Amino acid sequence: MSTANDYLPILIQASVALGFVVLVLVSTHILGPKLNSKKKDANFECGIESKGDARFPVSVRYFLTAILFVLFDVEVIFFYPYAVNFKDLQLEGLLAVIMFVAFFLIGFFYVLKKGALEWEK
Repeated sequence: MSTANDYLPILIQASVALGFVVLVLVSTHILGPKLNSKKKDANFECGIESKGDARFPVSVRYFLTAILFVLFDVEVIFFYPYAVNFKDLQLEGLLAVIMFVAFFLIGFFYVLKKGALEWEK
């Protein structure tokens, strides 16, 4: 049985980490220089003068591919607990993983059928 005292070191570590982040953010804001000028605030990239507008349209397919990558990549993270405990989970755990993979395969085939991964049309 775990008690509240078992979580005290975690709470202390989280508090110290959060306190450090807040301290650094506040102190750099207070101690940092506040010099603004037109030349300082101008865009500068690799010594090349900026031309045109940086806000150009980007294909939605790029974002769709990125979102699908994250979706299917996160699936791999959920295999770790199964891999660690596969002996304890036995047949029930195997069936749960098969069902989990089946759901993602159904989604993957749906994405393929819709043509979301085809760049040239």
